[in-house]
Amino acid sequence: MTAQENGTAAAGTETLRERLLASLVTARARTTLLTSCVEDPDLTAQHSPLMSPLVWDLAHIGNQEELWLLRNVGGRDAIRPEIDGLYDAFEHPRSARPSLPLLPPEEARKYAAEVRGRALDLLEDADFEGGTRLTEAGFAFGMIAQHEQQHDETMLITHQLRTGPAALTAPGHEPAPPHPGPPEVLVPGGPFIMGTSTEPWALDNERPAHVREVAPYWIDTVPVSNGAYQAFIADGGYDTERWWTPEGWAHVRANSLTAPLYWRREGEQWLRRRFGVTEVVPPEEPVLHVCWYEADAYARWAGRRLPTEAEWEKAARHDPVTGRSTRYPWGDAEPGPEHANLGQRHLSPAPVGSYPAGESPLGVRQLIGDVWEWTSSDLAPYPGFAAFPYREYSEVFFGPEYKVMRGGSFAVDAVACRGTFRNWDYPIRRQIFSGFRTARSESA
Repeated sequence: MTAQENGTAAAGTETLRERLLASLVTARARTTLLTSCVEDPDLTAQHSPLMSPLVWDLAHIGNQEELWLLRNVGGRDAIRPEIDGLYDAFEHPRSARPSLPLLPPEEARKYAAEVRGRALDLLEDADFEGGTRLTEAGFAFGMIAQHEQQHDETMLITHQLRTGPAALTAPGHEPAPPHPGPPEVLVPGGPFIMGTSTEPWALDNERPAHVREVAPYWIDTVPVSNGAYQAFIADGGYDTERWWTPEGWAHVRANSLTAPLYWRREGEQWLRRRFGVTEVVPPEEPVLHVCWYEADAYARWAGRRLPTEAEWEKAARHDPVTGRSTRYPWGDAEPGPEHANLGQRHLSPAPVGSYPAGESPLGVRQLIGDVWEWTSSDLAPYPGFAAFPYREYSEVFFGPEYKVMRGGSFAVDAVACRGTFRNWDYPIRRQIFSGFRTARSESA
């Protein structure tokens, strides 16, 4: 290697190191905000059996960082091996975690801070080229940054579930003009490259890149709005069995569902509770906190359907001019504030039709950010899937019990969101930041 090539490689390594550092620091600042804006009793309380106490998430973040960075990458001895079982997400269901001998808030903070200090020391000297798969291109550090941001989103969900006065604030959205484009666009049929084999921090379920054939279809240019969903409610959508799958209808009846989670009717208005504040449901925002069954029923009522996961990804990544699959709808550039509503900059989705700079080549908007979008697909491995670095990240969830969501929400950080990123949950889940858009076959 020439001196010039050596210099170029060194500059690339330092750029990667700086990006990893920034991702870790950004995640920790958000974790600190989410765990310092309430008093300790709120950190140790379980605000819903669906969620862990916030203090569990805090120590779990530190424990995973210690496990993968300090022990697996750095070869260091365990700091507190006796707590590993307490913070193993597969050993104890969320509903049981308050009964565990968890670290109290101040001790959890000190533990997470000690791990972080040692991890940053490790990052300073990490070899991103001559090491293992964990260190190649900084994967383990990127995985940990993503993991922390995913738990930050989980903690934000817990904040939405907690009762009491507002603890979080964020600026509102600028008013957006009505979306100027058509309500739907035709996505051409044919093959496209789905998934990735080149994204350095992509997780195992996003890999490998493979050719997927998709028939032509129409897809909404924007997510379904609150106003559109209110029309479904007003037309008796929750009382009409034919719009629902048998499982969905049974779920609606058993749980007396009549509207999205956190909505209530007062006179002629729909109100919602959002992070401790009660407000009129804004008709121009994407509908939020609906389960898969609700999204599917709305689509049937509208004479449409939910897109498959492959259809969603083709709409988000396929450039019909070049034939390439790009990293994001707008191209390969990292997300900026002009592209998408990400990173908890706001505490709600932006009005439908926002972020024209994030539009796909076909004219589809808000595919990244704002709301997770339900698809019709079950979570399944891609051809050639290989679990890495552990089976429990994805493999144990494959099967018909989980439905795939794509795109990320306003609660997702850019490090944990890209055109290939896959999320999943049970079709009954509503506490998550989930919405949807609809599609139809070309011949429909």
